[in-house]
Amino acid sequence: MAVPLAFFGLFFAYPVTAIVGRGLKTDTGWQFGRFGEVLARPDIADVLWFTTWQALASTVLTLLIALPGAYVFARFEFPGKQLLRAVVTVPFVLPTVVVGTAFLALLGRGGLLDETAGIRLDTTVWAILLAHVFFNYAVIVRTVGGLWAQLDPRQEEAARVLGADRFAAWRRVTLPALAPAVAAASLMVFLFTFSSFGVVLILGGPAYSTLEVEVYRQTAQLLDLSTAAVLTMVQFAAIGAILALHAWTVRRRETALRLVDPGRTAHRPRGWAQRTLLGAVLLTVGLLIVAPLAVLVERSFDAPGGYGLGFYRALQDTGAGGGTFLVPPVEAIWNSLQYALAATAIALFIGGLAAAALTRRGGRFVRGFDAMLMLPLGVSAVTVGFGFLITLDEPPLDLRTSWILVPLAQALVGVPFVVRTMLPVLRAVDGRLREAAAVLGASPLRAWREVDLPLVRRALLIAAGFAFAVSLGEFGATVFIARPDRPTLPVAVARLLGRAGELNYGQAMALSTILMLVCAVSLLLLERLRPDKTSGEF
Repeated sequence: MAVPLAFFGLFFAYPVTAIVGRGLKTDTGWQFGRFGEVLARPDIADVLWFTTWQALASTVLTLLIALPGAYVFARFEFPGKQLLRAVVTVPFVLPTVVVGTAFLALLGRGGLLDETAGIRLDTTVWAILLAHVFFNYAVIVRTVGGLWAQLDPRQEEAARVLGADRFAAWRRVTLPALAPAVAAASLMVFLFTFSSFGVVLILGGPAYSTLEVEVYRQTAQLLDLSTAAVLTMVQFAAIGAILALHAWTVRRRETALRLVDPGRTAHRPRGWAQRTLLGAVLLTVGLLIVAPLAVLVERSFDAPGGYGLGFYRALQDTGAGGGTFLVPPVEAIWNSLQYALAATAIALFIGGLAAAALTRRGGRFVRGFDAMLMLPLGVSAVTVGFGFLITLDEPPLDLRTSWILVPLAQALVGVPFVVRTMLPVLRAVDGRLREAAAVLGASPLRAWREVDLPLVRRALLIAAGFAFAVSLGEFGATVFIARPDRPTLPVAVARLLGRAGELNYGQAMALSTILMLVCAVSLLLLERLRPDKTSGEF
């Protein structure tokens, strides 16, 4: 645990604590009265209320739309199922900036809906809610559907034999068994939407602001560190409560059920009702997931002189974006790949050590360590990024001008994915195998290399793929620390969208398409690596 604890202490706790301290501490001492002053402001109260209710609404809407999809993927076999599983997961690994851009192309000014029906939904709450469903659809399908596929259908059939109708059997037998998975998935959706940043920043406009967006505005635009510090602490407390509830639901799910092989539960759709359900899910996936991505790609080719590669060629111009960039925007592709590869290596090293440490069950310290590893998913990335700037600027850690600063911030987000992917597999390794290797004279390092590594190699590759995808799209922290001459893809997209003009808009669509394709290819490779009996949160 020592190395992960040192890493999180130095690159997470220290920057966050420093920026909060700078906002709340003055020459006369700590200004805890700022909590009451800030929280009593009507504009901040509106932000807190909107953050909470939009997260609840997004979670409920995601459950209503995604649960039928979870059932279809769990219980039905149909052509193209594996490809479709990858398609619905693409939004989850896409950067939120790209998600916002895709819905802007579909619902915004000059978007498909505006051109065909004269309807604009950008700067409305509906665009935000739909984008959140788009982003989190896979969380429900993967988490709930993964458990649903392993529930023994004979239990529900027994209830039917005893006289229960189909709905009563599902409500009394299946729903209670699914409840822990539904609760865990709902909490994750609530976590992601509660801390939503890129989607709200692009689609919400000035009318809507979540806590994360408000922290960004107070920090980057107004330089009001005391207000930002109060909001960061409020968000930290809320995220801590959500993660505690999530850990409890995960423990219930791990111990409450006896599961069967998923291959025994899936079948071809039977009858008109099941075929109709399958058709409805396919239509939902087409409209909600495929359509925004397709419109994003179409807009990237819709240049002023007609369809072509005009916007892509313009990415090679140093003057692109009206002087927004010091280098051609196309260089952001290579920058992002370099940063993501470095961040993936760091996340695998730190996350692998943490997962190995967590295989030793028991104790509040171990559970607290596990919860700490999840905190970067919910704590303001904006706070972390700005904290990097004000803390890592003096020897021996003068990293403010170093390229490694960006991968370090991205690795903080990648580590939880590595841990949650590898931990169930490591826990499944029979400890007697290691003992047998030790008896035969193997050192601990050789025992790990000869016993553990072959068993967890596939999980390690999957963890690397997820860490690479989420590092590639990290935006909240990177927007502060990426140098102007080395922008990443999400930062370049946000800067282009922030400037008026058709050329800037088209280049943003082109860069978003490139980023989407890289993430999609990574995910398709993960699907080929995914074993039939995958464990893990993601």
